[in-house]
Amino acid sequence: MRIVVRIDEMMARRKMSLNQLAAEVGVSTTNLSLLKNGHVRGVRFNTLLGICRALDCRPGDILDIEEDQE
Repeated sequence: MRIVVRIDEMMARRKMSLNQLAAEVGVSTTNLSLLKNGHVRGVRFNTLLGICRALDCRPGDILDIEEDQE
């Protein structure tokens, strides 16, 4: 199993760009891009809360679990 980040789907629904989201959350676009693409090992709860506030969603809307493909 692995955790999948679905920020891009929620950004598309809200018609928000990566730059807009990064500015609203107060993180760099580089760090947000790394998170969005699943290239990080962790995320601070404050950052997760900021993303959820900006996208008007809950953590379960942007984080999911997938079974490994065999």
